[in-house]
Amino acid sequence: MKSLLRRMKTAIAPWYHGSVAHLAAWYYGYPSRRMKVIGVTGTKGKSTVVLMLAHILEAAGHRVASIGSLGTRIGSQSWPNTLKMTMPGRFYLQRFLARAREAQCEYVVMEVTSEGLAQNRHYGVSFDCAVFTNLHPEHIESHGSLDRYREAKEKLFAVTTGVHVINANDAVSESFAQYPAQRTIFFGIDRGDIRASHVSVNAHTASFQVFDTQCSLQLGGRFMVMNALAAIATAAMYDIDVPTSCAALGALAVVPGRMQYIQRQPFSVVVDYAHTPDSLRAVYETLKPQKPSRLIVVLGAAGGGRDTWKRSQFGVIAGEHASEIVLTNEDPYDEDPDAIVHAIHAGIPAGASVRVIMDRGQAIRAAIRLAQTGDVVVITGKGSETSIAGPHGLRVPWSDVETAQQALRP
Repeated sequence: MKSLLRRMKTAIAPWYHGSVAHLAAWYYGYPSRRMKVIGVTGTKGKSTVVLMLAHILEAAGHRVASIGSLGTRIGSQSWPNTLKMTMPGRFYLQRFLARAREAQCEYVVMEVTSEGLAQNRHYGVSFDCAVFTNLHPEHIESHGSLDRYREAKEKLFAVTTGVHVINANDAVSESFAQYPAQRTIFFGIDRGDIRASHVSVNAHTASFQVFDTQCSLQLGGRFMVMNALAAIATAAMYDIDVPTSCAALGALAVVPGRMQYIQRQPFSVVVDYAHTPDSLRAVYETLKPQKPSRLIVVLGAAGGGRDTWKRSQFGVIAGEHASEIVLTNEDPYDEDPDAIVHAIHAGIPAGASVRVIMDRGQAIRAAIRLAQTGDVVVITGKGSETSIAGPHGLRVPWSDVETAQQALRP
């Protein structure tokens, strides 16, 4: 009987979710039909690409709305994301689109997640453009396999027939390129229609050339170059030239919670959202200082009850790069936070310098107290999130940025 009920639920769920999504769109008068909606999907970089692209569109004189993990913005008004959902529910999303339309926005730039697509939250949204950033293992347990995770993201491209923007450097780019569109553009480093050459990156800045235009970012890391290329390529599809895009991106000083420097001297303190093995490694490799300075990491594992396979890998990666590791609580939901931290610890090689401090505030303060001149302290996992998710739906107000700032005060 239980097996039968599960099968019935699986069969009914897509129909139910899709019906609710269309009902929400109908209730608000299908607001997306009167704007150009750009959906950004992928494992990493979605929020940064949304912010960068919105910044470019605004610099080009357009009125823009955006929504995702960094929050909601309509014109000059903005609100933080307190939902613990990157892509909100159907009525929330359609209400946002209706407000954007009322504010006479021409463009909406939004993050589109695999779980949102799997639950058909995108139904009733008329996407003009789909952007693919990259694909790495994540949400495998909820989707069932990496292939099904990819297929969920492909749903955005299946329903978007106007413009497709695709990362040419990603191994699965052809899977997204198979869907028909009026225009398709590829971006990448040394390949694609919009390509970066003469790339130079460090922990603080990045520079590269696109055609004859030199682009200089106040943001560090090779992954920031890829994010910038995604935004530049998308803007090009809306007749915004590369010099205009590069000028706008050069003026962008910070992406909240993404390689965000809280302090640079006498030692650096950085907050980053990295929550996959690939992104954690990329952040560590970008930030790791020259010896004798040290990389001091504050590390947890986001999402109790999900993606448990990542935890030991986090430990392995931290052990490879960090001089000091402080393990702490992150978002346990209904899982035992000690068990989560233990699973990370299991991947750290013997002999590594590890502290376990379950109180996240105390962990951040301890890491900062360890730092000396030239060291780098990096706090990963939560980025700009505004709460810690505990058992039974508990949400504890939280900010890694504010906690680090308080710890640095005399």
